[in-house]
Formats: sequence, C-alpha cells, structure tokens
Amino acid sequence: MAERREDPESDDESFEVMDLTDYARRHQWWSRVFGNNSGPIAEKYSVATQIMMGGVTGWCAGYLFQRVGKIAATAVGFFVKIANHSGYVQVDWKKVEKDVNKAKKRLKKRADKAAPEINTFIEESTEFVKRNIVLSSGFVGGFLLGLAS
Repeated sequence: MAERREDPESDDESFEVMDLTDYARRHQWWSRVFGNNSGPIAEKYSVATQIMMGGVTGWCAGYLFQRVGKIAATAVGFFVKIANHSGYVQVDWKKVEKDVNKAKKRLKKRADKAAPEINTFIEESTEFVKRNIVLSSGFVGGFLLGLAS
C-alpha cells in the first residue's frame, strides 16, 4: 500500500512504501471485528464463566459437526450404493491403493513447504489458545461431549 504525499513546492510526487506483513502483524483481524479493547478473555471473565462459555460453544459445535457429518456420510453412501448396484461404479482397488500411496508421498514432500499464511494462522491460533487456555479447554471438552451425544 502506498500513501501519496504532495509537497506544494515540488512537482514530484513521493510515496511511502508500507510493509504489509508488518502492518498485518500489528493490526490483528479480531481488533477490527471486536475493537481494540478485545484482549484475552482471561482478563474479562471468571474461570467458571470461561469454562461454561467454552463448554457450551464446544458442545454446540460438536453436536452440529456430528449431525452434519452423519447426514453427509449417509447421503454419499446411499448414492454410491445405488451407483454400484446399477453398474455405474466399479472400483479397481489396486489402482486406488497405488494412487493413495503416491498422494501420501507428495503430501510429505509438500508439508515442509507449507505456505506462510498457514504457518501464520497456526502461530496465531496457538497464541490464542495459550492466552485463553481455560476457554479453549472448555471448548474442547464441550466439543467432545457434543460429538458423543
């Protein structure tokens, strides 16, 4: 991003060059969404409130994940079964195994060359969990309970 500066005594235009990665690090997305006063939740709520909020949101997310997953798996299984019964689908399992092994090798090679955006997201997520460990652990517990119910 360049900012235009005009000097009334000069006919030349000058631009200030900004480093976007530095700007993005200083201005996190949650500050734009929730405002500058949105710090770690640990500073705003008691431990019991954090566990309750994390648990409830985790349970809701886990329950929805479970229901949507079951519906999607049932629909895919139903259509594959019909296609197989009708003769549209015939699986060459040796070829499937060969292709899966190729894909594994490619993924292992590319995993080391992950995009910087992914690494940045992982770092930000890790920092969020570290700063809000009580809320995060409540969410994980609730999520697992939601999957089980």
